[in-house]
Amino acid sequence: MNSYVIIPDTSCDLTADLRARFDIPDYLRGVITYPDGHSERINLDWENITPTEFYESMKDKKSLYKTGAVNPDEAREIFEKYLSQGQDILSISLSSALSSTYNVCLQAAKQALEKYPERKIICIDSLRYSTALALLVILAGEKKKEGLSLEENAKWVEEHKHCIHQMGPMDDLFFLCRTGRISNFKAFFGSLIGVNPMADFNRNGMSEVLIKCKGKQIAFDTTIKYMKEVGVDLSNQLMFIAHSNRAQQALRLAELVKENFNPKEIIITDVGMACGASIGPGLCAVYFVGEPISENCEKEKAIMKALDEQIKGKK
Repeated sequence: MNSYVIIPDTSCDLTADLRARFDIPDYLRGVITYPDGHSERINLDWENITPTEFYESMKDKKSLYKTGAVNPDEAREIFEKYLSQGQDILSISLSSALSSTYNVCLQAAKQALEKYPERKIICIDSLRYSTALALLVILAGEKKKEGLSLEENAKWVEEHKHCIHQMGPMDDLFFLCRTGRISNFKAFFGSLIGVNPMADFNRNGMSEVLIKCKGKQIAFDTTIKYMKEVGVDLSNQLMFIAHSNRAQQALRLAELVKENFNPKEIIITDVGMACGASIGPGLCAVYFVGEPISENCEKEKAIMKALDEQIKGKK
């Protein structure tokens, strides 16, 4: 069996300790432009700014950051680095609905393989982003450890990427609406004072708001109920809880998840800069494996509609 490495991109939120733990040797680095106009390659390890500093700078909604995909030449260089070592590559990229990264990877892979035609690169459009991508990448890493070949693992990822769910409250949708990362924001934007929009991924690779809850406790309770409806074997999972400057909320959500499901492990992490620039401060969500997301999120919308009616019935 040929050896291979798994290479995600800078949107995967995997810090150095997690990359080392789960055998992710490298990642493709996108670009971030700061409010003052200077640009730099995105670093997953927060070497130039802390998460608190980053998200605090966005509180007034005037200090805006812009992000860009990895440079094709830099992607090719990273691919060639591992091909030259006799390694094949499984590239798992940020959703193509949100970024050109996947197409950059395809272009870089084609060029790299011209130099190393005996090697293989499989590029996958994750149709996920941020910590959902992190979870998918880690699961792929676990499958690699189990002995799946490059082709077998790529097939597994393609078959299971729509099983990666997110759920949890956001303070508002300002940044996601500004960058077009919410598919149905018009139904919610403009009526968000005092409520928490909550979204899952759709099959097109974007977040889709499914409900809005008034108050964090109701939002967390709804999150747990949603997980019970769509989750699969939750007690045997590694889960992520990611937040953007909401550490105390993340701890509270982790307590609730543990009380209700007692998963194998809960990893609490910050949303990285690549996606944090578009998410903004105020997210606190759990990432887990469940049933495949339905077409147009019809099943998930029905679940949330029923939960919403339960909430209104208690008022």
